[in-house]
Amino acid sequence: MVVRKRKKVLGQRGARTYGRGCSKRGRGSGERGGTGMSGGHKHKWSYVLRYMPDYFGKHGFTRPPGMRGKARTMNVGEIDERLDELIKMEVAKQEGGKVTVDAAKLGIEKILGGGRVTHPIQMVAKEFSESAKKKLEEAGGGIQAG
Repeated sequence: MVVRKRKKVLGQRGARTYGRGCSKRGRGSGERGGTGMSGGHKHKWSYVLRYMPDYFGKHGFTRPPGMRGKARTMNVGEIDERLDELIKMEVAKQEGGKVTVDAAKLGIEKILGGGRVTHPIQMVAKEFSESAKKKLEEAGGGIQAG
């Protein structure tokens, strides 16, 4: 059965000061213990423990900036356009009908599939996107993890 209980404030309705002594006393935020989270480590601590247990303290782990770096990338189309330049720089070697390009010598970790591939290129890199693999194999080249 529901307990029927009158609100405490209704008992104060006829009174001029609502149980605060004088009429000035309820004006500021001091009457409610401060605004916002003030008193969260003092007189409102039991409230914080019950309703906001994760409010204070550190949570989780932040990786150092040196470990967060993204992989340096390059598109297959750009490599295809710059093949002559890469051969002169001795980053690429022409063997048989294919050109072998070592992405590590360029400082590149991942090969992406942007652009067009018109030459048979054998790529050596750490990572490849699916579209890069497809384009290199369609042009008569291939991939090699390295």
